[in-house]
Amino acid sequence: MEKTIIATALIATLGLSANFASAQPAKPVAGVMAEETALIYDGVVTKIDAATRTVTLKNKDGETSVVAGPEVKNFAQIKVGDRFDVVYEMAVAIELVKVKSAGIRSEEVTTKTVTAPKGDKPGMVTTNIVTAVANVIAVDKAKKVVSLKGPQGNIFNVKVKNPELLKDIAVNDQVKVVYAEAIAAVVSAPAAKK
Repeated sequence: MEKTIIATALIATLGLSANFASAQPAKPVAGVMAEETALIYDGVVTKIDAATRTVTLKNKDGETSVVAGPEVKNFAQIKVGDRFDVVYEMAVAIELVKVKSAGIRSEEVTTKTVTAPKGDKPGMVTTNIVTAVANVIAVDKAKKVVSLKGPQGNIFNVKVKNPELLKDIAVNDQVKVVYAEAIAAVVSAPAAKK
């Protein structure tokens, strides 16, 4: 099955390429603590109005019409019967930073967007990678969960897949967190030619 990836809000997403089928968000180098992939939307193109750049999508919940802005490249490649899936993918890694400090050190965000080559099915994939030093505020070894306070004061829980990583993590430690997420729309199974 040919797949193509797209991103950024559903219709800024109306456009990726088969070459993106192998594109994946960058994975953190440290020990992976959590991973998540979720299908956000899936539908089939039922109508296209080229004059207004309006695409109508239909899924089990009904029809939705969206306007593809000028940022959607290769709009002419969208065909009735094309399938659009919007997928969210996330990976989190953490490594212990041997620093005892009440302050939160830093946060760095890197965003990368890749679009389809000219002439391919429309689309793009956007990846955000956040690297931060966060404070450990709770460790639940039984449930394999670490609670962290991030640079903005936000608190988030990380499910630990490898319990060995919990041995050296304690409340008040600081840990380096690398969070990578991508949102992509996948074009697959174009309308069969008759």
